[in-house]
Amino acid sequence: QVQLVESGGGLVQAGASLRLSCVVSGGTFSYYHMGWFRQAPGKEREFVAVISRVTTITNIADSVKGRFTISRDNAKNTVFLQMNSLEPEDTAVYYCAADTSLEMSPRQRDYNYWGQGTQVTVSS
Repeated sequence: QVQLVESGGGLVQAGASLRLSCVVSGGTFSYYHMGWFRQAPGKEREFVAVISRVTTITNIADSVKGRFTISRDNAKNTVFLQMNSLEPEDTAVYYCAADTSLEMSPRQRDYNYWGQGTQVTVSS
């Protein structure tokens, strides 16, 4: 059974940085495109970033471009989301997800496996 476990969330002030991690077990990590999504209170879950399984090509949502970066360490079965210059609008539960499709995608329906999420709260 494939499991994804996120960590690194917390309460920070605006302008601070956080690094989220997601460790994948029970599958072959290098087979997966890895994505990050987030869900703010009262809003639908939205795409944040994705990284391809081998070439490490990335796609970042416009709302966080220039502040967030995604990376992966295939040797450690881990994907990261580096979040800089955090804003109160970034407050959300952040989820990592794994996609076995041929091409990487920003669409939630293309992802096969999901973590439980980690809370990020940014105070003003």
